Amino acid sequence: MSTSSVPLPPLPPVLEKIVRRLQQTTDPKRRYEYLLWLAKRLPALSEAQKTAENKVPGCVSQVFIIAALVDGKVTFQADSDAQLTKGLVALLVEGLNGLTPQEIAQLTPDFIKDTGLDVSLTPSRANGFYNIFQTMQRKAILCQLEMSMQSADECGDSSQSSQPNPS
Repeated sequence: MSTSSVPLPPLPPVLEKIVRRLQQTTDPKRRYEYLLWLAKRLPALSEAQKTAENKVPGCVSQVFIIAALVDGKVTFQADSDAQLTKGLVALLVEGLNGLTPQEIAQLTPDFIKDTGLDVSLTPSRANGFYNIFQTMQRKAILCQLEMSMQSADECGDSSQSSQPNPS
């Protein structure tokens, strides 16, 4: 049975804007330049924040994601050691920041097809994108669960950024 007849929820406004911008760019090189621009705008995480709990599994590159719930909305911080992957992470951070955990949980990563990026990404980067997206969804849901259980600020992250760097 095909699920393509099931209507997908509309994309959040910021994510929709990013997708439209990439749709209007027909040159794959320009799309990559946009990702690199997004990567440059994404603040780096400290070494203390690059923990096993924050690492995205299944990525060739080193990718780290931190989620926090502020006034019912999720805010993400992320970093990667590969600039193109960092651009993909930045696209998701920018597109998903400020949404509720429920809004993030309802999204599907299919919007990547609308950007045109899916056809030019290597299979490992495309797989990495889906792993990053799923990790962000999982962390958003964890935020909601932890908030309802103990009103925690940081979600799915046992490290504190105030701890000294052990290296």
